[in-house]
Amino acid sequence: MNIEYLRNFIKLIQYKSFSKLANELPISQSTLSHQISQLEKDFGGVMLIDRTTKKFELTKPGKLFLEYAHQIIELYDSCKLEISNFKDNIEENITISASTIPGSHILPRYIADFRNKNPNVHFKILINNSQESIENLKNGKVDFAGIGSFMGYNEKEFEFIKIGEDEFKFICSPNHKLLKDGEIINFETLIKYPFIWREKGSGMRDTFKQQFPVYRKLNIELEINDNDSIISTVSESNYISIMSDIMVEKAESAGLIKSLKIKNYPVIAKRALYFVKLKDKKLGKLKKKFWNELKLII
Repeated sequence: MNIEYLRNFIKLIQYKSFSKLANELPISQSTLSHQISQLEKDFGGVMLIDRTTKKFELTKPGKLFLEYAHQIIELYDSCKLEISNFKDNIEENITISASTIPGSHILPRYIADFRNKNPNVHFKILINNSQESIENLKNGKVDFAGIGSFMGYNEKEFEFIKIGEDEFKFICSPNHKLLKDGEIINFETLIKYPFIWREKGSGMRDTFKQQFPVYRKLNIELEINDNDSIISTVSESNYISIMSDIMVEKAESAGLIKSLKIKNYPVIAKRALYFVKLKDKKLGKLKKKFWNELKLII
């Protein structure tokens, strides 16, 4: 039995679609289908997935096999991990899915420092929003996640390290009409102008909605899934938006935007930023070392 066939079987149950999973894997849909057929052949031709209906369904043997597949892979990975510790020059890949602030502004300096001391580790950072980063972690696509919100997921499923915090500021163009009213803006004036915010799944949007309920009065016209694009749009238009103070400071120093103070709202919203792993997930030697060092540093 091929261990990778088992991994793909488990992923297939998560995706509930041969075509969707094939798009995520470096194999074709026909190859994936062949792998599942081979697993069924290994058990005397017992059908694991019901292919006779439009709805994706596991058969009773398939449900039983799924339970054992998880156990087999866990045992295999544990065995592989312990044996790898006997190697003198361990090499590991560490993949992180992170939202913009953790992934682009906080984690890189720690990664660079760790990489200098441990040249056998290879990092890959995927910039996604908090929702996608947590889903990537839960689906086993990445080792760690950097997030600005747990997006409604149960925090007890994870272990996490607080790696920073930020506060949100309203922003506008340096030439915006709002600035003619002085340094402190009335909210009633603010809502007259079009507003841009992040896409669904963004930790920034999630926190903003929770902590600033009067956001419903804003004139929301655009949704953009990239902070740099929001800054670019705001800097050249009459749009307003919100942004992490970490990015505001840099963009304002560059003359691209101006931050706004809102009368009666000294704090718009603030949040903690986290580095996360699945609870009880066994880590390779270098992954564990990176996690533990980050806990000590921050």
